[in-house]
Amino acid sequence: MSKLSIIIPCYNEEAVIQESYRRTISVLDTLSLDTEIIYINDGSTDATRLILNKIADGDPRVRVVHFSRNFGHQPAVSAGIRKCDADYAIIMDADMQDPPELIPQILEMREAEQANVVYCVRRSRDKESFFKRSTAKMFYRLINSMSEVKFPLDTGDFRLIDRKVMNEFCRLREHYKYIRGLISWIGFRQVPFIYERKARLAGETKFPLSKMLSFGATALLYFSRKPLLLATGLGFLAVIVAIILAAWSTLGKIYGFSNAETGWTSIITIMVFFGGIQLLTIGVLGQYIGILFDEIKDRPEYIIDEIR
Repeated sequence: MSKLSIIIPCYNEEAVIQESYRRTISVLDTLSLDTEIIYINDGSTDATRLILNKIADGDPRVRVVHFSRNFGHQPAVSAGIRKCDADYAIIMDADMQDPPELIPQILEMREAEQANVVYCVRRSRDKESFFKRSTAKMFYRLINSMSEVKFPLDTGDFRLIDRKVMNEFCRLREHYKYIRGLISWIGFRQVPFIYERKARLAGETKFPLSKMLSFGATALLYFSRKPLLLATGLGFLAVIVAIILAAWSTLGKIYGFSNAETGWTSIITIMVFFGGIQLLTIGVLGQYIGILFDEIKDRPEYIIDEIR
């Protein structure tokens, strides 16, 4: 009999974790598969740990991995995949924005399409602000235009992956991961599943603007060298502008159509322009060097405190 694991990362989800378990296990009870739930407690500081331990003590189908502190959503998903020994895994959030009731349909699509990955595409995003919806759309289109690998639009980590994909994922050695991008990079047969994303069942989002920006930067820098090309292009543009200005100033002196002693505004503007390009270029280089620095240290992606 095939085995299915549901991987659920959670951080300070005491308000939803019990209902998350109830709804998920009620769906798994209807499946003719060997099933389990793997909760990854990402260093929660509320009662999430106690609730998960109680659930695991009462249900042998539940495993819980507790981190030593908060390492982030992507390391939690990564840990779930590495701890999974099933034939298939479905990654979903604890807040019920990814409805567990869709699991049978996702499995049916995998079977019908003989797919290695079924990625869930959001047709709509219930009760999310216009700012979040619009910036999310812009982000997915930006990363697609900049990256050498094409990613499906409007998708999150909610997806099914099979053993073949999990095995290849576990071979990847980078520490800062953009998992949905890595799964696209791995390849094999991947098909979309369209769904309506629901509002959070309770509690508050764990992805404020600062984390969204950091997450977006990781996705962009790990999958594209185009920011470096852009910095190079801006530097080349600055050199061309400087040559033109030098030629204009020199010829103006010779032929009398330029007065180099005047024009303080233009001088300051040019200085700011070139200074900005230099700082931008140094900043882009610094980001890539920072990534190299973090990877060279070879610290573990996460530290496990306890497994229940």
